[in-house]
Amino acid sequence: MSRRVAVTGIGAVCALGVGADLVFDKLLAGESGVRPITAFDASAYSTRFAGTLDEWDPSPWLDTKEARRLSRFQQFALAAADEALAQSGLVIDERNADRVGVIVGSGIGGLHALEEQHSVLLERGPSRVSPFLVPMMIVDLAAGHISIRYGAKGINYAPVSACATGNHAIGEAAEAIRRGAADAVICGGFDCGVTPLGLAGFCAARALSTRNDDPSAASRPFDAGRDGFVMGEGGGILILEEWESAVSRGADILAELVGYGATADAYHMTAPAPDGSGAKRAMSEALAQAGIDPGDVSYINAHGTSTPLGDIAETQAIKAVFGTDAPPVSSTKSMTGHLLGGAGALEAVVCVQAIRRSVVPPTINYEDPDPECDLDYVPNVARELRVETALSNSFGFGGHNACLLFARP
Repeated sequence: MSRRVAVTGIGAVCALGVGADLVFDKLLAGESGVRPITAFDASAYSTRFAGTLDEWDPSPWLDTKEARRLSRFQQFALAAADEALAQSGLVIDERNADRVGVIVGSGIGGLHALEEQHSVLLERGPSRVSPFLVPMMIVDLAAGHISIRYGAKGINYAPVSACATGNHAIGEAAEAIRRGAADAVICGGFDCGVTPLGLAGFCAARALSTRNDDPSAASRPFDAGRDGFVMGEGGGILILEEWESAVSRGADILAELVGYGATADAYHMTAPAPDGSGAKRAMSEALAQAGIDPGDVSYINAHGTSTPLGDIAETQAIKAVFGTDAPPVSSTKSMTGHLLGGAGALEAVVCVQAIRRSVVPPTINYEDPDPECDLDYVPNVARELRVETALSNSFGFGGHNACLLFARP
């Protein structure tokens, strides 16, 4: 029999701020973190806005010297890990360090550092490139820095699966606990891709909304007027522990991770399978692992990116699993933007919060229903609801699908 998995701590960083409670409160209020880009001149871009944390200050977690050696996504990861570990009360020492792992991924890693140091190379020559470029750039160093800071010596790696990265990290962390490879895992995902090159790439792909006259209304999942996703930055951390171990040390168990499903569309490098079949199988796998019927799911935090094709495919997938009587569905990307590899991790935090606080956040900017998106998307206003089980969906470029199912403890 596999071991049960408890969630004992959560942490979050995104455009709405730092802290899982702060972020959730703003989501419930329907507050958008999408705003015009100020970090660089975006005037020549077709999209000139994003969900960015403009007032980020790493000093509570890193001294000035340390901060210069870590890229932005790594700094975010350390801040969220600090919050989550403090809430969990998990102490990592010589007695358990070998049994505590870290699985924290990223879709594109330290793009800020790569761009900055490429400019240094061109302008000042190779001898002036920072010796910290590689560790600032590579995806695995968010997990590495967390491990080093807290002394976690167990399983340690970084999944990379585009927008499904966060859910893969959390799901694989749970699997490590279930099979006995770890007793606790610090897990999640982060991305900070709003850079000149990152924005240019997504603009060139014509994947982004161009609603420059009203940025806060640009991310509008499932609305008939949606015209592309909105880039965001940040992510989330969960502390997962083997259930009996968490109970024995008196931990406050926030939720139980009861199901994980992971599949591939095998269809296209960016577009989802039109019938949502890969997403359907991932949701079904998560339910099957949990031994939960579709009718027992209380809430779905959708992938819901505000793209014309993606929202229809996800709606079809949800209906294929849950029928016409699907539970309430909302997309918090309407407020945070799309955090790429960090999206699923932040949305897993949202699912845990919905269970803890018996309320689900809305999908904002939902004004004109799309006849092909005909579910209950919790339009514009948060809803009080006793959430017994919450499903988090994440679907990434390349056809990667990962779904997590959380339950009230």
